[in-house]
Amino acid sequence: MPHRIVVLGAGYAGAVAAGRLTRRLRRQDVAITLVNAEPDFVERVRMHQLAAGQDLRRRPLDEMFAGTGVEARYATVTGIDVDRRTVTVQDGGGTEELGYDTLVYALGSAGHDQGVPGVAEHAYEIAGRPGALRLRERLNRLEAGRTVVVVGGGLTGLEAVTEIAEARPDLDIAVVAQGTLGDGLAPKGREHLRKVVGGLGITVHEQVTVTAVEAGRVVTAGGAVIPAEVTVWATGFAVHPIAAATTLEVTDTGRIVVDGTMRSVSHPDVYAAGDAAWAMGAGGRPLRMSCASGIPIAWQAADAIAARLTGGKLPNAPLRYYIRCISLGRRAGLIQSVTADDHARPAVLTGRLAAVVKEMVCAGAAWSVVHPMLGMPVRRRRVVPGRAVPDPAVQTRA
Repeated sequence: MPHRIVVLGAGYAGAVAAGRLTRRLRRQDVAITLVNAEPDFVERVRMHQLAAGQDLRRRPLDEMFAGTGVEARYATVTGIDVDRRTVTVQDGGGTEELGYDTLVYALGSAGHDQGVPGVAEHAYEIAGRPGALRLRERLNRLEAGRTVVVVGGGLTGLEAVTEIAEARPDLDIAVVAQGTLGDGLAPKGREHLRKVVGGLGITVHEQVTVTAVEAGRVVTAGGAVIPAEVTVWATGFAVHPIAAATTLEVTDTGRIVVDGTMRSVSHPDVYAAGDAAWAMGAGGRPLRMSCASGIPIAWQAADAIAARLTGGKLPNAPLRYYIRCISLGRRAGLIQSVTADDHARPAVLTGRLAAVVKEMVCAGAAWSVVHPMLGMPVRRRRVVPGRAVPDPAVQTRA
C-alpha cells in the first residue's frame, strides 16, 4: 500500500510542498492528496491589485498539477484527528474522512480583527480572494470625492493604500499607522515611501490606534473620528483555528510548534508549512507570516519528509531573509535589503526599477509552485519499507 501524504491548503506553502514531494518520491510508493477549498491557486501577494480593479491570471490547480501524480481534492477541511490520523472534509457531495500516514498542514491565515469592535461588520479585508473581490465591487460603486481609510501601516496596508490611490485618484484616501510610516525601513526607504504617498495624495495618520470601526468612520484611542466611507482593515493575520482544536502543540496564537525540519514537536507524522508553522529563523527569531517565509519552509518540510521516507540525509538549509519587496502602485516600488533576521540594512532600491523587481518576485513565487525544484534535477527515490515509523526519540504527546 502506498504511503499516504495529505497536504492541507494550496497556497504558496501547500502547493510548493505537494509539488516538491512528487518530484522527490517515486509515484508508485506514495499517494499525495492536496486538499483546497478553491479549484484555483490564488496569488495572495496580488490581492491589493485585484481589489484595485486589476484582473489576475487564473491558475487552475488541475492544470498546474497535471501529470505530476498529485490528486487535487476541492473541499473544506472541517476537522482533524491527529491521534487517529484522519482529516474530515466537506464538499458538495457531503462529508468524508481522509486517512493519512503523513500530514502537511498548510491552511494558512486570514485577516485578523485584533478584537476591535465593528471590524467584522463595517470593514473590508484583502487577506484572500473573496475579501478582495468584495472590496473591488464596493470601490467600483464609490463616487468621486468619497473617503477610503486603510488601517494598517505594514506591508499589506502600504501596498493596498498606494494601489487604490493610484487606481482611484478621484477618492479621498488615508492610511492609519499605529507607529510611524515606514517603520522597519532604512532612512532612504522611509524617505521614498513618503515621497510616493505624498505624490498620490494620501493623507497619513501616524501614531494612531483605531479602537472601533463604525458605519462611515473609524474611531481612535484619543477619541478622534476619521471619516471613512470605506474602511480597509490590514493590521495583520490570524491562522486557521483548526490546529488549535487538536492535540497538536501550538502557540497561544494557534501556530503549530515545529522543529528545524518543520515537523510537529508533539506529533512526528505532522508537518506544518507557511503561516501555520511556528518556525525559527536566523538569530532564533520566529519567521513572520509571509510568502518569503512560506516557500522556504515548504521546501524544508518536503525535503525532510522525503529524507525520512527514503533514508536520505535530513535538510539543514538556513531559513533567513534577504530583502523585503513592497509595491507602491504599478509605477513605483521599494526593495529593502535586510539582515538574515529581517532587520533593515542601509541599501534600498526605489522607483520604477524596484517596481519591476517586485513584479519579478511575484511572478517567480507563482512559477515556483509549478517548478518547486528551482531547476534542480528531478530525483524520485524509493520509499524504504518501515521508514514511515516515527523516530523513536520523538514521542507523540496526548
